[in-house]
Amino acid sequence: MYSEKVIDHFTNPRNAGEIENANGIGQVGNAKCGDIMRISMVVENDIIKDIKFKTFGCGAAVATSSMVTEMVKGKSVNEALDISNAAVAEALGGLPEAKLHCSNLAADAVHEAIKDYIKKKTKV
Repeated sequence: MYSEKVIDHFTNPRNAGEIENANGIGQVGNAKCGDIMRISMVVENDIIKDIKFKTFGCGAAVATSSMVTEMVKGKSVNEALDISNAAVAEALGGLPEAKLHCSNLAADAVHEAIKDYIKKKTKV
């Protein structure tokens, strides 16, 4: 049902936790299944220097959160904005159809964190 990459990222999540002094925070959820993803990041000169996630949800939700942090760490905010939920699922070797709607919110959470970073940056 799940690819080896999904199982690996679920059992050995990368970048789990929260950054206390994050300058970008994004949270998204799915009311149908209850998954909630929170991304915190540190951006310097529009480059994502550090990123962490906290996810409440199924194994696929944890795996997509872990994968997206790996995909965007070290990238520019513009590059990170180009990453789609489909790209995250593809990087994991795919997800079961039944899990796509509720657990692949990871790119959305990153996009929300970037929006928060931009909003805070323009207020300075």
